[in-house]
Amino acid sequence: MNNLAATFMENLIFVLEFLGLVAAMVIIAYVVEKLEKKKNGVKERTLTTRKIAMIGVFSAIAAVLHVMDFPIPFAPDFYKLDFSELPALIGAFAFGPVAAVMIEFCKIILKLLFKGTSTAFVGDLANFIIGCTFLLPASIIYLFRKNKKNAVIGCVVGTLVMTIFGTAFNAVYLLPKFAELYGLPLDSIIEMGHVINPAINSVNTLVVFAVAPMNILKGGIVSLVTMLIYKKISPILHNTK
Repeated sequence: MNNLAATFMENLIFVLEFLGLVAAMVIIAYVVEKLEKKKNGVKERTLTTRKIAMIGVFSAIAAVLHVMDFPIPFAPDFYKLDFSELPALIGAFAFGPVAAVMIEFCKIILKLLFKGTSTAFVGDLANFIIGCTFLLPASIIYLFRKNKKNAVIGCVVGTLVMTIFGTAFNAVYLLPKFAELYGLPLDSIIEMGHVINPAINSVNTLVVFAVAPMNILKGGIVSLVTMLIYKKISPILHNTK
């Protein structure tokens, strides 16, 4: 806990940027849900007591899955794959985009409390923001017409957005920030990738050959599992028979 607090203070500006992105994601999700409710004449609150309780449950499951991350053979060791977006996507389909963002955020907080950060918060920011670029498109598309077709379209669009955004975000912001916070030259990070894949010889090739396939793999697996189980557990989530 002391190490986490020290890292927090050392990287305060970066943490504030992180919180700003969290706020932006919540606002986007909230506005979309309000528009959908207004369109359909629904007066239910965005966050009911039941939704808050379910967000807590899904956040805990997501945090456990997040901690169980593992390296992938085609990327440097600091890139880890996890399937914590699975409960977040199920929660997003069941309770909407706001719930999705809150599950992602609470997952990161729980992970930091129990495991701390090994990437000076860079990896945690990446996991949150890139996860949201998957969850928000998927849940927003599904929100306006809740059927299997839209769920599939949402997952496909979400995976594509996550892959494109994640690739660009790593190249433009995350990798330079990671290098800055750790005092590493970018060339050293690129070399880590080059050892694994000789085709990696620049930031662009690193994100194309490591980040993009990782996000496609993650989005595909999470989407497939969600499609297989969501309808079966939906009555339980909504407390209906």
